[in-house]
Amino acid sequence: MKTLFRFALVGGLGFLVDAGVLQLLLSLTHLGPFFARAVAIAAAMLVTWQCNRLFTFGASGRGLVSEGVRYGSVGIASACVNYAVYSALILAIPSLPPLAALVLASASALSLSFLGYSRVVFRS
Repeated sequence: MKTLFRFALVGGLGFLVDAGVLQLLLSLTHLGPFFARAVAIAAAMLVTWQCNRLFTFGASGRGLVSEGVRYGSVGIASACVNYAVYSALILAIPSLPPLAALVLASASALSLSFLGYSRVVFRS
């Protein structure tokens, strides 16, 4: 239960990074909601890898590169689900604010990311 709680805290931080970078890019650049979200997801993934490694699960015991490849693989799979839901919402409901789509999309990928990180990346 402690691991799940820590994962939720790190996920909350990742969400804040994702939302903050998205909002910043939408406000300060001419990037649209799709490209800006891809950049925001990448930034959040880097932050959550380090936080999950240090705070949630601990280092995997594998080399940093091996762990990073595993984390990136699970993260990309989860991000694809997240991004697909986000994009579908933006396209289906043009009046929906991108941050609202981000909330719904992030929730949709939560279980996949926890299972992948806990069973594939950080499992000893």
